[in-house]
Amino acid sequence: MTDQTAPTTAAGEPATARGEQTRRLILDTAMRLFRERGYARTTMRAIAQEAGVAVGNAYYYFASKDHLIQEFYARTQDEHRAAARLVLTRESGFAARLAGVLHAGIDVLTPSHEFAGSFFKTAAEPTSPLSPFSVESSAPRQASIALFAEVLTGSTAKVDPELRAELPELLWLAYMGVVLYWVHDRSPEQAKTRRLIDGAVPLVDRLVALSRLRVLRPVTRQAIDLIRTLRH
Repeated sequence: MTDQTAPTTAAGEPATARGEQTRRLILDTAMRLFRERGYARTTMRAIAQEAGVAVGNAYYYFASKDHLIQEFYARTQDEHRAAARLVLTRESGFAARLAGVLHAGIDVLTPSHEFAGSFFKTAAEPTSPLSPFSVESSAPRQASIALFAEVLTGSTAKVDPELRAELPELLWLAYMGVVLYWVHDRSPEQAKTRRLIDGAVPLVDRLVALSRLRVLRPVTRQAIDLIRTLRH
């Protein structure tokens, strides 16, 4: 006779949509507490208590606070891609596509601005698994780089062939610089960050266009060689 009992997870949750709901509840609760209390002062026990789940359940879904942040990275990247979809569908100009994606990223991050300041102290540590440059963060990092690759490939921009291969990662690095500025931006609604994007994008657009000029190709090659050297 076939066993009709529904499978369960190690935490005793049905391996169904209910388990996913519990996972999302824990993550949403953690993000709220991180914003209210700061990352360092929020414990897994406090997250479980606020979420109304057993501590064992919380640890089953997320082995540590670091795992919660990695999930936050992944969710934020999904939301960034969704928020950028309209501009990527509508625009073909490189500058418009880049500005739209950068603004969409800040739109998605804005609810976490207060939390970001305290969290950055941990993420900025070079050996931290929460660093955007860490091995642990490789999946959301590559997803973000792929989004900037889409900015380029869907545009009408004419780019030096060698630079084209490296440009998505360079754009991601520029985005990390924008995010760092945003973390420290105390202007109302982070208006200075918006002005930074609007001012920097035309410069990037012009530099990309100039990369095809024969006279500038030696400089482009030197920059690309430096990037490749630092990467390895």
